[in-house]
Amino acid sequence: MRVAALRATPRFEARPARGLWALLLVATAVVLYLLFRGQWLLPHNHDADLFRTITGLRNWVDDNKATHPLFVYVTGPMRVVTAGVIDVTLQALRELSWLGIIGVAGALGFLAGGVRIAALAVVGFLALGALGLWNASIDTLGLTIAAVVLSLLIGVPLGILAGQSERFRAIVTPILDVMQIMPTFAYLTPMVLLFAIGSASAGIATVIYAMPAAIRITALGIRGVPLASVEAARSLGSTRLQTLRKVQLPLARRVIGLAVNQTIMFALGMVVITALIDAPGLGKNILAALQIRNVGVMFDAGLAIVILAVILDRLTEHASQRMDPRHIAAADSNRRRWPLLLALTVGGVAIVAGALLPDRRTFPSELTVLSFRQPINAAVDWIEVNLYGVTSAIKDGFSYGLLNPLEGVLTTSPWWLIVGVVFGMALLVSGLRPAVTAALCLLGVAALQLWEHAVQTLVTVVIATAMTLLVGLIFGVLSARSDRVAAVVRPVLDMAQTMPAFVYLLPALALFGVSRFSAIVAAVIYATPAVVRLVDAGIRAVPATTLEAAMASGATSWQLLWKVQLPVARPALLVAANQGIVLVLAMVVVGGLVGAGALGFDVVAGIAQHKEFGKGLAAGVAIVLLGVMLDRITQGAGTRRALRAGAGA
Repeated sequence: MRVAALRATPRFEARPARGLWALLLVATAVVLYLLFRGQWLLPHNHDADLFRTITGLRNWVDDNKATHPLFVYVTGPMRVVTAGVIDVTLQALRELSWLGIIGVAGALGFLAGGVRIAALAVVGFLALGALGLWNASIDTLGLTIAAVVLSLLIGVPLGILAGQSERFRAIVTPILDVMQIMPTFAYLTPMVLLFAIGSASAGIATVIYAMPAAIRITALGIRGVPLASVEAARSLGSTRLQTLRKVQLPLARRVIGLAVNQTIMFALGMVVITALIDAPGLGKNILAALQIRNVGVMFDAGLAIVILAVILDRLTEHASQRMDPRHIAAADSNRRRWPLLLALTVGGVAIVAGALLPDRRTFPSELTVLSFRQPINAAVDWIEVNLYGVTSAIKDGFSYGLLNPLEGVLTTSPWWLIVGVVFGMALLVSGLRPAVTAALCLLGVAALQLWEHAVQTLVTVVIATAMTLLVGLIFGVLSARSDRVAAVVRPVLDMAQTMPAFVYLLPALALFGVSRFSAIVAAVIYATPAVVRLVDAGIRAVPATTLEAAMASGATSWQLLWKVQLPVARPALLVAANQGIVLVLAMVVVGGLVGAGALGFDVVAGIAQHKEFGKGLAAGVAIVLLGVMLDRITQGAGTRRALRAGAGA
């Protein structure tokens, strides 16, 4: 006890010292702002030379795609291969017929998880047809399958290499970090530049976005194979390749199955967004509904995406469990054979029967009986008529009371003052290296000539992140401390985390219309589930002995939370803050579709209008820089605290 007390003393002394430095930083910033307000500004210029130069680069690319070696021998073949895989997959699904697809889905579900998963798959695909969205859903499914196949063909071998080689893992990890930090929309503009608008660009963007999950989780599975098993194989004379094929891959089979599951989820979320670059599927339905502000049509398309996500998630999740070597060893060959024969029979009969249908590609219109368009639109109309005063008051109060004043302060501050404040905050929170990185990122934004729009976006991100953390902390704590609350919250979180970003615009648009506040609400709804899960996991991971010691000392429930659970769960809370920031940033461009403006709208305009391409590409890079800045600050805070905790142990 005496040692613990001695070690605790420096920590309590360090906190006031840091608090004094933070107070000095704030006071200095306020004084400098009052002295230099409105000076050294970097106002936005829609026709900046940099934007014209980048647009000129696109024109050069368009003019030289048929002759330049880079496009003839590198990007051209990539586009042809990707487009070929997508076309073959879509054609195969269309030729399979609607009845064949349902039968095959049921057979796969039966093999993966038995009768319940088979029923889920069959009912789910029937629901897609009943919504009148069969063709769009199959296009989304085909694009997802093609992207997943390409992601796994590249990602699994790289993951195996990363799992076996520490040097390669050290090289590839920063690249994967950047790929996962980048908001989804930031991928689109470079894809348009190199591969033009269309399904090939959509497929390549999806592969780039989904592949990091395949690499990371596969590497985790290979590294998780017991060292004793590997050494035993090598002692028997196995080569490295034989050890991999006969020991590591079989034992890592379940984890690799999880890699497939997560790759599918990432890909499905991305292929919907790639509708902005003319990808086929349900994303086009949502974009069309956004343009005419038809929430009912958006709801139907969003529901179809959720159904598709749930089917694919459950199929691959249960399949990965069946791939566990312990499960395979427990089942005898006869028990494994008859389900396979039954599934092959059912699937084959469905395919043959579907091929005999007169119009096998189109789901029967007589079965298109499910739609929520009218009731949803009626509900939206009722909200607009009866709750307009309430929702308008909330929106205006928030905008005029917090959003506009904070944006006004930042947009009238000298650019060097904002850089200095961010550097000082990062230095106090995370250390010198993250502080330098944060400052360089802001200087990069200034060099891109998008300072004013970046500052406006930063305000939106900071406010949305603060709201996300507040809501996530409340529900995460409630879920962690009550199994009854957790039982209610978890299904909601499961559904929320399978929905693509577009779907979160529905409640925001229904309540608050097209506005910056709607973009913030959509970002909060999108990012909160991950924060709730991480807070819940962090608090539940607090050792039982620590809780028992606190309760034995007479701590109340509130004291237990405030003085024990939250401090011990601080690493998980920092990860939650980091993920909240990353997910809010991912909604920046989506928010640009519903009135958020700033960098999000610049990206959308750059994709939609040829003359705005330069500004759109620069805006995408600026969003990435903001993401890296915020990510390094929060990750650095976690690392710094972890090092302190280790030093004090």
